[in-house]
Amino acid sequence: MTTDVHVRDLRYFVAVAEELHFTRAAERLYVSQPALSKQIRALERQLGAELFRRDRQGVALTPAGAALLPYAERLLAVWAEGASALAEVGAAERGTLVVGMSTSPGRGGLLPAIRSRFTAARPEATVRLRQVSWDDPTAGLADGDTDVAFVWLPLPEATSGERYDWTVVAEEPRLLALADTHPLASRPHIDFADLLDEPFLALPPSAGRLRDHWLALDERGGRPPRIGAEIASTEETYEALAAGLGVCLVATGNARLITLGGVITRPVHGISPSRYALAWRREDGARPLVRAYAEACRLATGR
Repeated sequence: MTTDVHVRDLRYFVAVAEELHFTRAAERLYVSQPALSKQIRALERQLGAELFRRDRQGVALTPAGAALLPYAERLLAVWAEGASALAEVGAAERGTLVVGMSTSPGRGGLLPAIRSRFTAARPEATVRLRQVSWDDPTAGLADGDTDVAFVWLPLPEATSGERYDWTVVAEEPRLLALADTHPLASRPHIDFADLLDEPFLALPPSAGRLRDHWLALDERGGRPPRIGAEIASTEETYEALAAGLGVCLVATGNARLITLGGVITRPVHGISPSRYALAWRREDGARPLVRAYAEACRLATGR
């Protein structure tokens, strides 16, 4: 048996083994389904054994896959412990906390208020901000690029709270953003039922449940949304709105970022509010810098 299997290969294998569904496993891993299938095939060739049976009934572990699974899970658990210990040592040596975000929190000087409280509690620490693409709804938490992150809920895997903890920063109504030439622009407010046939701007598919949230899937009664364009940044959102490619929902606190020339927002009835949060990986919750920043955030927001 070839021994130079990568940790990533084992992580992919375990995800498919647990989901027994390549598409769900790909969404969980933030990779495309074809790329995941290709990687699993490569792993099977490397090991010289078929790990999954794929047929019309679905996906199932082969005897070889079932034999490998507990060892792969054990190796990943040990590796995660080692990586966490290494990160802890590195953080202690650097005294640096990396804070991720997709868009700046703004919201009444929130970042400076948190920073001042954090600095008072941990004067030796350094805060480094990292801008992360909208492709990653965890703003760097999933791949370990950030220590804490400002994110929109829901997070991947957040229903059971297995992977992340968070403190809510703001709960804000979702507004409708649209071109000022749109037929609905003349209304002072809009019922979401009147938007079901409108083309919507959508986050990338890799955003998963967050994409669904900003498309308001829960309020559509099973009717699929029409996608006018996909957007991955504030700039792309504004350009698509101004060009009339679709409408989109936006949190009240972010409306100022896109209501430039030619784009307006209107209140929407019939949808739930958005929730903005500071999140961190659950296993990092005991780290001193993570704890201190979360506490500073709670103090700054009064939550």
